[in-house]
Amino acid sequence: MKATLLSLVIVALAFVAARPVESGYSIGDRVSDFRLKNIDGKMVSLSDYKESKGVILIFDCNTCPYSKAYNERIIDLHKKLSPKGFPVIAINANAGPGDSFDDNVARAKSKQYEFVYLQDETQEVAKRFGATNTPHVFVLHKTPNSFEVAYIGAIDNNSRNAADADKKYVEDAVNALLAGEPVPVTKTRAIGCGIKWKDR
Repeated sequence: MKATLLSLVIVALAFVAARPVESGYSIGDRVSDFRLKNIDGKMVSLSDYKESKGVILIFDCNTCPYSKAYNERIIDLHKKLSPKGFPVIAINANAGPGDSFDDNVARAKSKQYEFVYLQDETQEVAKRFGATNTPHVFVLHKTPNSFEVAYIGAIDNNSRNAADADKKYVEDAVNALLAGEPVPVTKTRAIGCGIKWKDR
């Protein structure tokens, strides 16, 4: 009986280990296009940004305390870096109260967002990227034929207070790309609330 039970456990573990792990994009990967609804009701695609030098893609939400703490910094990133060719694209993939399309519209209006705020209703885009937290940033660099991942992780190294952040990962990554230099830090741990999944 013990031998049979042990055999079943080994088989089960082997099956789990063989299942594909959804890890998302890595540094240097080409990103496939997507099409999601913006707060104005229009559909927006990554391919719409073909004239940009890149984009700052941020998986965000309306309800997470970390997202709220970073909100002004995200607004500032767009104001500062969009004129240089790196606009912000915010995507809400969170399932739950406070993160519906109508909530996005209200949030963007109250904060006067100048960047798009897209709804990932099926959560497929978040899964494809491997996003896990809000906020979770992917700096994408435009190449002649695609967008490629240049940085993944946190906005900076202080989730509580922008003034105390002495490492500005996203800004440093974009400035390096604009200068034609290697990104100094390509990956950090995204600090924030875990994305609430519909089917996980």
